[in-house]
Amino acid sequence: MPPPLADTFGRLHDNLRISVTDRCNIRCFYCMPESGVTFMDRREILSFEEIERFVRVAVGLGITKLRVTGGEPLVRRDLPRLIEKLHNIQGVQDLALTTNAVLLEGLAEPLYRAGLRRVNIHLDTLDRDRFKQITRRDDLHLVLRGIDRCLELGYRPVKLNAVAVHGLSEPDIVPLARFGRERGIEVRYIEFMPLDAQQLWDRSRVLTMEQILATLSHEIAPLEPVPDPDPRAPATEFRFRDGLGGVGFIPSVTKPFCLNCNRIRLTADGKLRYCLFALDEYDVKHLLRGGASDESIADLIRGTVRAKWLGHEINSVRFVPPPRPMYAIGG
Repeated sequence: MPPPLADTFGRLHDNLRISVTDRCNIRCFYCMPESGVTFMDRREILSFEEIERFVRVAVGLGITKLRVTGGEPLVRRDLPRLIEKLHNIQGVQDLALTTNAVLLEGLAEPLYRAGLRRVNIHLDTLDRDRFKQITRRDDLHLVLRGIDRCLELGYRPVKLNAVAVHGLSEPDIVPLARFGRERGIEVRYIEFMPLDAQQLWDRSRVLTMEQILATLSHEIAPLEPVPDPDPRAPATEFRFRDGLGGVGFIPSVTKPFCLNCNRIRLTADGKLRYCLFALDEYDVKHLLRGGASDESIADLIRGTVRAKWLGHEINSVRFVPPPRPMYAIGG
């Protein structure tokens, strides 16, 4: 047995997020400019075979949970083929996908056949006009059809991720929670983070977990913490006391979960990162394409984890935003 994949603070790592593209078919204002975006050269993007090899090495070190992200991962051609490859790796216990769901209706069944069972769908609003304002696209109907198709096929769990921006998202908090309660879907509210390409973030624009909790408790039903939560999960989960579902929060600004973080990240162009906000990244691609041994790749993974910092310090004057926007890192 290899030694645990632990950093110098004793945090064990079993979770790998894999970005398969930096491209996206919507343009959320807090993530990407509407135009003028320069994407990676396709030759720089890891192939499915390169990703599969890296994951096999990582699983051999103790990684058991995988999440495929983008950009928007469904714009990557033949994605079900990669999902099948990852699903078939012995030792993978959990495989999930994060998507904006614009293309999900048609791909949900091929992905399900390939072995996918868990999806997180990015959806900030159920209002068509506000959806267009946020994403600069008129695709809400496609997202809703993708959600329905996943529920029909038996995906479980289906979760919704909603970025909460003060001065914009307040009208959407309650409708999203009710939408989730009606369908057995957990809605997770994500505090607006400083990862946008246009540097629009300001702390005053963060709609906090506490504010959302107060709204939901008043407008729907009281909420209580879920008993015995997973301390390493990024979401803080609550359940409605009336027994109808629950909600989650990713309070990365007001209550960071850095001390319990168990994640590493592989970017679409083959860079390994120990944090979404990391200023440093480590080049896996040159090993994958340069004839390096599996042990050399394993050494790089171990070294990346050992280099991990204590936390991102968003709430400190020392905080420095990462040099890449979120769509180029992987959501």
